[in-house]
Amino acid sequence: MDSRRLLRISATALAVGGLVLSGCTGGSGAAAPSPHPTGPSGAAGSAALGKFYEQKISWRDCGVPGFQCGTVRVPLDYAKPAGEQVKLAVSRVKATGPGKRLGSLLVNPGGPGGSAVGYLQGYAGIGYPAPVRARYDIVGVDPRGVARSEPVECLTGPQMDTYTQVDMTPDSAAEQNALAASYKDFAAACQKRSPKVLPHVSTVEAARDMDVVRAALGDEKLTYVGASYGTFLGATYAELFPQRTGRLVLDGAMDPSLSAEQLNREQTAGFETAINAFAADCVKKTDCPLGSSSVPAALEALRGFFRATDVKPVPTGEKRALGESLATTGVIAAMYDEGAWPQLREALTAAMSGQGADLLALADSYYEREADGTYANLMFANTAVNCLDLPPAFSAGPTAVEKAVPSFEKASPVFGRNLAWAALNCTYWPTPATGRPHRITAEGAPPIVVVGTTRDPATPYRWARSLADQLSSGTLLTYDGDGHTAYGRGSDCIDTAINAYLLEGTAPQDGKRCS
Repeated sequence: MDSRRLLRISATALAVGGLVLSGCTGGSGAAAPSPHPTGPSGAAGSAALGKFYEQKISWRDCGVPGFQCGTVRVPLDYAKPAGEQVKLAVSRVKATGPGKRLGSLLVNPGGPGGSAVGYLQGYAGIGYPAPVRARYDIVGVDPRGVARSEPVECLTGPQMDTYTQVDMTPDSAAEQNALAASYKDFAAACQKRSPKVLPHVSTVEAARDMDVVRAALGDEKLTYVGASYGTFLGATYAELFPQRTGRLVLDGAMDPSLSAEQLNREQTAGFETAINAFAADCVKKTDCPLGSSSVPAALEALRGFFRATDVKPVPTGEKRALGESLATTGVIAAMYDEGAWPQLREALTAAMSGQGADLLALADSYYEREADGTYANLMFANTAVNCLDLPPAFSAGPTAVEKAVPSFEKASPVFGRNLAWAALNCTYWPTPATGRPHRITAEGAPPIVVVGTTRDPATPYRWARSLADQLSSGTLLTYDGDGHTAYGRGSDCIDTAINAYLLEGTAPQDGKRCS
């Protein structure tokens, strides 16, 4: 797997909270905004907010050829705009030409917790279709609490190593207690190390920040491509600021009307669809480590491998062994991009032969763990945002998870039990949720393009259909294929439709399908 694909897996993977394995599945939802904020004019505290809307970005070289960097100041608490501030990291690559510049195009890779600056500099700013890069300054903003924007900090590297190895399929009361304790320790560490920012990393606040950035960039309206969780951020912006919404592409859409438990269960079903597609492809290959007789037999072989690692972890050549939790994470990491399937076959072949290093490497890419044992703040921000955006999936604790496990296992015989227990983490979060599930209509916004992939593992296709239906001006664009998100992933049909929308303002016909 090349470095760019690794970046895209780790940066865009975590939709509902990258969700899945880090217990980051609090879900994502927005606080129903009332009244609609209107920026410096007509809003409460408008005079104090006005200074934020009047700022200009001082661009500087940031050590990456072709890119500039800067900062934008925003209120820590929009209810107290004269109070403390947060500095957001911003980066851009200027329009290359030819053709008239159309303004700024903001990009967000998802997460929550994915670095938009890293995504811009590592992929979007050099890999987006050339006609789009010619006409737009491509801009990435790390949301508050993420990467370079006053990041949420929680566990140390060694502590994260321990956290990621906790048994996610507890078979006894003692194992359940150990898992719950790990979530409590994680939450306490976040509260201890990030007390200032932790209550203020909701998606609503991040969307309001985007409006300040829009003004600082000098754009009258926001043009935006959001992937995965970034679709929820974009839809929330359109809900808050429909008259300032320009051309929005929401790729790999989330459904904001679902509860945390519903989101987790439906995403679990999405991963089952993806692992079935992988197995169907694998059994046709001569190097398939799961056998060649049938898809059901291949999936049973994978479940058997997971059970074996629960009893006896596989050596990796380093201090960490490959137990069931890390093995499952490694497999799920490869579900985001079918281009990673050959690497997964190789990693499973080696792990089933007693060498777990390659599958561990896939898990590490998911968690954004570096070779020196340090971690990016992806999983910290992911949990912090999700636990603010929706009430916890299982507020009653482990007993509620036990009751829900059968429904999760029905959704996914392979991953269900693991992902049910992963949704427990927000139960112990120190700051109460400010958001609630609700439909987003964004009345008054211009056409918004919602993109769904039929076998998307992380954001099931049904979510794209639902969001497009909720939005008063939503139009659905479908990619019949595998992997997470569709734009820039090899479909000329998808790219042509989205490019036409971004460059000419012509939305694709609602219901258009590509393969």
